[in-house]
Amino acid sequence: MPHHGSEEEHNSSSDQGSGHQEPVIRDNRKVDPVTGQARHPEGEQPADASKGEPVDSDGDALAQAEEILNGIEVPAEESVAQGAGQAEAAELKNDLLRLQAEYVNYRKRVERDRAVAGEMAVIGVLNSLLPVLDDVDAARQHGDLTDGPFAAIATKLENALKTYGLVRIDETGVEFDPTIHEALIQQPGEDIEVDTVSQVLRSGYRSGERVLRAAQVIVAVPA
Repeated sequence: MPHHGSEEEHNSSSDQGSGHQEPVIRDNRKVDPVTGQARHPEGEQPADASKGEPVDSDGDALAQAEEILNGIEVPAEESVAQGAGQAEAAELKNDLLRLQAEYVNYRKRVERDRAVAGEMAVIGVLNSLLPVLDDVDAARQHGDLTDGPFAAIATKLENALKTYGLVRIDETGVEFDPTIHEALIQQPGEDIEVDTVSQVLRSGYRSGERVLRAAQVIVAVPA
């Protein structure tokens, strides 16, 4: 007669015959993700300070820190993107600073050119009026502007030109300066040690530091 085994033996033989086994999952992490405490291998107990065995708290903390740092990982693509973004931001910042410096230099250059253009315009007007001033001086020397409305007009004109920086060069008894004087005649002088302006034949003019016209003078030289 055939031998009938027990139900347990039958199930056991069926499982072995099929070769199917349930997977075993083991958690080898050193730090418990729930409690945050350090784990110890099976069969090993943590040291007890009451029995004189020191507890390696520094080692547990280090293991915990390593576990946390290892768990926080930035994908390589994200790291590359962040680096590229920072490099692009730095480049844009440099471009902005360069554009700002160029704008500041441009503005200074425009303001300087505007000031020079304004000064040249004033100088052009003053130069065009110098012959008129020469006629006023000639009329005054001949006594035609001692009194009357024309004398007042001439005075107003001269005062108006002074507001634009026009200065007359007509002093006598001063040392000859070739930058503002044009010597037409030289004659020996008495009791002088340097060349001295003895007479002004035609007044000179300047505007600020710029000499518009040198004064034509007679120079007395040491005998």
